[in-house]
Amino acid sequence: MELRGRQLVPGRAIGRAVVMDALSFYGDVDPYTGRTADGRSVASRVIVARRPRGSTVGSYVIYALKANGVAPAAIVMSRVDPIIVAGCVLAGIPLVDSIPEDQLSEVRDGDLVELDGSGVVRVRRTAP
Repeated sequence: MELRGRQLVPGRAIGRAVVMDALSFYGDVDPYTGRTADGRSVASRVIVARRPRGSTVGSYVIYALKANGVAPAAIVMSRVDPIIVAGCVLAGIPLVDSIPEDQLSEVRDGDLVELDGSGVVRVRRTAP
């Protein structure tokens, strides 16, 4: 599957998907362990989320994930807020947005996700 969005923070990345409906870095992701509230790791993974659920400290959490060596490889969203953009810029994490929600809903946890640096996101389904 090939998705096309807007590359907001430059960079190429590849990793397994961690899929979320709404994403808030404050409270949803531990900045020391890189684990989500439900126990999944975002370290070296590609976070795929439909929308942000923001907090003003989110950008600091993203930066802390990078500083602690447990940052995601990239983030792909339908829409994004300035807090996530700022955090990704500070941490150097590739960020793509403007992918329709119905297309993002096709991505499953564990799928292999690759960002080519131009806003194109390729998704390869993994065996169940």
